Amino acid sequence: MDKFKFSLTDITVIKSVMNRHGVTFKKSLGQNFLTDPTVCPAMAQEAVRGTDTPVGVIEIGAGVGVLTKELLENAEKVVCVELDERLFPILSETLAGYDNLTLVHGDILKIDLHSLIKENFEGMDVVVCANLPYYITSPVIMRLLEEELPIKKIIVMVQKEAGDRLTAKVGSREAGAVTAAVNFYASAEKVFDVPRTSFVPSPKVDSCVICLDLTKRENYDVSDSKCFFQTVKAAFGQRRKTVLNSLSNGLGISKEAVSLALKNAKLSESVRAEALSMEELVRLSNEIFKLR
Repeated sequence: MDKFKFSLTDITVIKSVMNRHGVTFKKSLGQNFLTDPTVCPAMAQEAVRGTDTPVGVIEIGAGVGVLTKELLENAEKVVCVELDERLFPILSETLAGYDNLTLVHGDILKIDLHSLIKENFEGMDVVVCANLPYYITSPVIMRLLEEELPIKKIIVMVQKEAGDRLTAKVGSREAGAVTAAVNFYASAEKVFDVPRTSFVPSPKVDSCVICLDLTKRENYDVSDSKCFFQTVKAAFGQRRKTVLNSLSNGLGISKEAVSLALKNAKLSESVRAEALSMEELVRLSNEIFKLR
């Protein structure tokens, strides 16, 4: 069968295919469809950039296949984890002719990713690629990072505000708990911006594509990673308060104990979380760990 010959960034084509299958846009799943023809090729090229080894891609959510198609053209194999079963007949049509695609019905937050990678990507560098709705951006990224999966890079399109936070410098006003968590596992950078006019229906905010490179992670001298993440979450949990107060409230530790930890970490009692570098957060969490 010939590969689908029409442009999947043409809204007329998208509507025609969806109407033919009796499917409408589902805002509850964060479905906005890309109509800018330059975005998905650039994402796909970023996914395979910098490797001589065949690349296998896990795509999170396919929509009508606009990004999937570009990934199939660039990667050795694509496994798409799609939650919305209504899209499967559409994808069978729009991606007809490609023999390097596997569609998996499932929730990316629940599926066994270790088994999925082992069964599908032997001998390949594994990359994750997705256009992530705002409401699942942090949970999905943190799951991919925390499970220590054998993946090289995560290339995702997210809302610009989320992208700015994820790629911010730890110790800056834009940084949050997720910023520190991402920096613990990977090197994060923004690849390019994507204006809201690139989508139908058009969202109310702009987006951007970011790259999390897990091969460039720093090795931080953390006494206990669980304690580190608990400390970071508590420190940023009440941003307007000092770390002394936010850690005492968030971790259920006396102010006297937190004060001692701050002193031993060579930090001021008046410091706020957004002013702390990764190295300072690590020192502080190591001192908090000693209190356990």
